[in-house]
Amino acid sequence: MSAFPEIGKIAYEGPESDNPLAFRWYNPDEVVEGKTMKDHLRFSVVYWHTFRGTGSDPFGPGTAVRPWEDGTDSVENACNRARVAFEFIEKLGAPFYAFHDRDIAPEGANLAETNSNLDAVVAVLKEEQQRTGIKLLWGTANMFSNPRFMHGAATSCNADVVAYAGAQVKKALEVTKELGGENYVFWGGREGYQNLYNTDIRRELDHLGSFFHMAVDYAKEIGFDGPFLIEPKPKEPTKHQYDSDAAACINFLRAYELTDHFKLNIETNHATLAGHSMMHELDYAGAQDMIGSIDANTGDMLLGWDTDQFPTDYYLTSQTMLMLLKYGGLTTGGVNFDAKVRRESFEPIDLFYAHIGGMDAFARGLKIAAAIRADKALENFVSERYASFDSGIGQKIEQGKTSLKELEAYMLEKGEADANQSGRQEMLENVFNRYIDRV
Repeated sequence: MSAFPEIGKIAYEGPESDNPLAFRWYNPDEVVEGKTMKDHLRFSVVYWHTFRGTGSDPFGPGTAVRPWEDGTDSVENACNRARVAFEFIEKLGAPFYAFHDRDIAPEGANLAETNSNLDAVVAVLKEEQQRTGIKLLWGTANMFSNPRFMHGAATSCNADVVAYAGAQVKKALEVTKELGGENYVFWGGREGYQNLYNTDIRRELDHLGSFFHMAVDYAKEIGFDGPFLIEPKPKEPTKHQYDSDAAACINFLRAYELTDHFKLNIETNHATLAGHSMMHELDYAGAQDMIGSIDANTGDMLLGWDTDQFPTDYYLTSQTMLMLLKYGGLTTGGVNFDAKVRRESFEPIDLFYAHIGGMDAFARGLKIAAAIRADKALENFVSERYASFDSGIGQKIEQGKTSLKELEAYMLEKGEADANQSGRQEMLENVFNRYIDRV
């Protein structure tokens, strides 16, 4: 029985369409820079917000109307929910989905029962994947919701909790491999601290590095060859999380010799919480070959927390796609809608409106970014700005073939540095606007 009987397959109707249940910009078969939109964007629907979100907030219970839910946390209800999820994703036309282990199946009285519950739902997910062709972008373990993780998981001060976390990741890796997941994600929800009076940072970071190495070793043992992804976030729920931004994550991975196995899953709302733009985080990670995947959402400029709203801003999506194209695009990663409908948008159809809007925003962002790149509208300016490093003393500096003594001799002979040129920020912002208007 259909959970969305009034909604058919969402189709592309073009920019002139006024149909809220159709794509205006996302045409999966349209070729941009030699690849289809479907292959560029690799859209993914998240299980947690879309199928487990209730619309609750600190001031009130959930508002979401979900007729397929029976009000229990049973395995039977979880299996039915999985079938509903695939009906939604199939009608939307997204090629991927993503989940935490505890999103898809309830915890039991002990670890063995919990694993059994998970296996029962995984069997349904496997059937649905085979029926629809929808794939798993990535799996992960929820190691932050249960009270046992109040002090963290891999960084907990309780060795038994670290052991439980290890068992949970082992199972989640097995499930991810069984379902053909293309990546495995670590989001350190409580891997951080609230107060340094009771925290040994060095010890916790060492434990986290060791934990990741155990995960790498087990992945090799079972033949899971997808990359591991770390998702940066500076705060919430802890005051300070160890994976605070791209720079902190990359520094950690280098310090613990994990860069061969890990890349980053970068989220817009987490970037802004860290005081950065999404463009900055992607450019920083891309410059060091560490882009793995992205979580597509946005925050609210008037609210200073992780609101996880659907992205509809063409500037944001164009800047994001400009960075992804600059660094070769997504390979095993995807554009993963870690976003939720607002508490006031409580009807099932709102899930479609939200995803359609986000997919269209990224499709148009892709087209705008490709047009900017085709004209080299920014590239030529940047190349000219750094032209002094293409020859002479600048080239020597870049190649590491000079010294402070030589630099001193060069400037003593020259007397003064050449005049600076304008950065033309306002002009370039106007150039960007022209492409937003044109495409």
